[in-house]
Amino acid sequence: MDVDIGRKLAADGLRRKESRRTVRLKRMRQRRQSGFTLTEVLVAIVVLMVCLVAIAQLVPASIVSNATNRNDSSAMVLAQSELNQMIAQPVAATGFTDALSHACVLGDPTQPGQAVGSPLEAGLPVINFAAAQIPGYSFNYQDPNDPAGTTYDVRWTVITNVNANGTPTSKRFILGATKRGGNGFYVPVVLDTMVER
Repeated sequence: MDVDIGRKLAADGLRRKESRRTVRLKRMRQRRQSGFTLTEVLVAIVVLMVCLVAIAQLVPASIVSNATNRNDSSAMVLAQSELNQMIAQPVAATGFTDALSHACVLGDPTQPGQAVGSPLEAGLPVINFAAAQIPGYSFNYQDPNDPAGTTYDVRWTVITNVNANGTPTSKRFILGATKRGGNGFYVPVVLDTMVER
C-alpha cells in the first residue's frame, strides 16, 4: 500500500510540475502574442500615410470645385435677373435701361424671324462668346460682393416675330453669361425663353 501511495504521490507531483510548466508556457506564448511586431506597425503606418496623402489631394480639388460652382451660380443669378427685366418689357419695346443702368436693345422688328444681337454658335441657340461684343446687346458686370472683383460677360440675341401689319407679336430671348479672366475655362450659362402677348 505504501508503494501505491508513493506512486500516486509521485504521479501527482509530476502532474503538478507539468501543469506548472504548461501554465508557464501558456503565459510565455500569451506574452509573445499580446502585441504587434515592428513589421506590422510599419506596414500600418505606410498604409495610413498613403490614405492621408490621397485625402490631402482632395482638398485643393474641392476648393477649385467650390470656386467654379460659385462662379456658375453668380452667372446664373445675373443672367436670370437680366432676362426677367427683358421679358417684363412690352413686346413692341425696342430697348430699355436695366437696373444696372445698362442700355439694352430688345431686337429689331424690321428683321422678323432673324436673330439680332450677339452672334450665336452655328445652328445652336447658344451665344458665341468668342465673337466680339455687340454694343446694346452685351455688357460686362463686375460683382461688387466678390473680393476678387470677378467680371462677367453678359450677351443676348433677340428673335422678333411680327404679324401682317409689322407689329411685334412675340420675342425669343437667348441670353448668356460667363466669367471673364482668370486662368481656367468657364462654361457659359445660357437661358432661352419666349414672350408672347
